[in-house]
Amino acid sequence: MGKTFQRPEALSDAVTHYCPGCTHGIIHRLIAEVIDELGIRGRTVGVAPVGCAVLAYNYFTFDFQEAAHGRAPAMATGIKRVRPDLMVFTYQGDGDLASIGMGEIVHAANRGEKFTTIFVNNAVYGMTGGQMAPTTMPNQRTTTSPFGRRVDEVGMPIKVAELLAALQTPGYIVRQTVISPKYIKRAKRAIKQAFTYQKEGRCYSFVEVVSTCPTNWGMTPMEAIQWTQDTMLPYYELGELKTPETTD
Repeated sequence: MGKTFQRPEALSDAVTHYCPGCTHGIIHRLIAEVIDELGIRGRTVGVAPVGCAVLAYNYFTFDFQEAAHGRAPAMATGIKRVRPDLMVFTYQGDGDLASIGMGEIVHAANRGEKFTTIFVNNAVYGMTGGQMAPTTMPNQRTTTSPFGRRVDEVGMPIKVAELLAALQTPGYIVRQTVISPKYIKRAKRAIKQAFTYQKEGRCYSFVEVVSTCPTNWGMTPMEAIQWTQDTMLPYYELGELKTPETTD
């Protein structure tokens, strides 16, 4: 009997360090599946962040680099400009990208760098203990906002996809999630489109993935999925915000 479901060649057989219910593993698999389907594994380079995915280089079977906190777009820019034949992507969380790395991502997108960013938004700093992030929801409790995020003090959560979509430079900007099978399929299509645009040399591409963090949210995995559906998705609306066709 033949196999109908197996590990992508681009994904290693290493056991990940992620917490139960974390969606990083799903996103990793989608990236690996897309890379296999596009036949680009031999010329793909990923850039790992500082954050929960700091060890991402252990989980793929192609080349990876490790960037300083928030600086993955700068490293990706250098790699892609020196070797434009490579398929380059950054894999970043909301603390890495939307806080210390905000300037990096805005300017990379505005320059129209021809690499891809996978942005994992779980509304909290995951690796360092669950502190409030730029994407933390109003009234959401974290270790640094035990009474909830007060928007009168720190402002509303930053919608990074909308921020980048407002730039005049052509790009592909999309937001999806992976909290159920139907959403996972949509997220894979978005990731594949992003890599396809890069393969064609079209534009910078940015895929935001709204994700869960049961451990730091203090929830079970199922509670975290429901909270994401009820609280995050009404604010972080899913879908394509920008395509190169609308700005060419």
